[in-house]
Amino acid sequence: MTATQICMAFNLPQVLKALLFSTSQPLSVKDIQSAFTRFHDEAARAAMLPGQAPADNQPVQAGGADENPAAAALAAAESEVAEVPALEHPELYGDVPSLVTAAQIREAMDGIAGELRAANEVCLLTETAQGWRLVTQPRFARWVRVLRNEPPPLKLSPSALETLAVVAYRQPVTRAEIEAIRGVAAEGGLNKLLERGLIVITGRAELPGRPLHYGTTDAFLEFVGARSLDELPASDVLSSRQIDDWLKDAANPVRLGDAEMGLPLEPGEAGSEPGNGTGELAVARSPGESADATAGP
Repeated sequence: MTATQICMAFNLPQVLKALLFSTSQPLSVKDIQSAFTRFHDEAARAAMLPGQAPADNQPVQAGGADENPAAAALAAAESEVAEVPALEHPELYGDVPSLVTAAQIREAMDGIAGELRAANEVCLLTETAQGWRLVTQPRFARWVRVLRNEPPPLKLSPSALETLAVVAYRQPVTRAEIEAIRGVAAEGGLNKLLERGLIVITGRAELPGRPLHYGTTDAFLEFVGARSLDELPASDVLSSRQIDDWLKDAANPVRLGDAEMGLPLEPGEAGSEPGNGTGELAVARSPGESADATAGP
């Protein structure tokens, strides 16, 4: 049964809208299904209120409700209150399904999100790693900050963004690995990202000195608009193979001599003779020329 079929008797999208507006926290599939379970549990308890016919295995107390008029009146009032919503709002309380699947919930949420976008409402429905959440349109951000008396959000510097990208694609990663990849110190950027809650210390590496490991948080996923790290765009620049090569080169740097730097060699300096295999003053040879042939006129 799809969400459309459910809505013929029970309006699932309207109920989901009410649940979304009732909380500022993300609403997951598990939260919604738990709400439906509690709804039916409460309905089952309401069916067994005092004053109603007891089940066959429950003893009937002497005197019945006549000996306790207050209890009978309370039971009648509770029964009336429990029945009114179902009678007045059958699309909300009538024929409530005992189980709503994740596919039905997602279909209904997609419909709500589409309606909000089409109507250009002040709210948007977004999905995060924790569930669905109603958020204010970005164009109203200034009014929200004025109401809350909050300063404008601080933007991340290019250096901090680069550090965040390395952590996101390489995690868990140490500060030394970040600095080897970027070629500059990363302590300042890491501290800023920690303060913003975009990264967190996840443990220690099994390396000498036990350096700290860093990884991203759920706030990072919300920051980039992704539900999981799998949704991050593929990056050839930050592929694991290339990063491993960079780290290996950083751990074993190549020593550059004067020839590699393009500096002239002093007469008599080791390796100053042409054709010595160092490449400083090597002369191109034609095919078949002897390796020890001198470069004469």
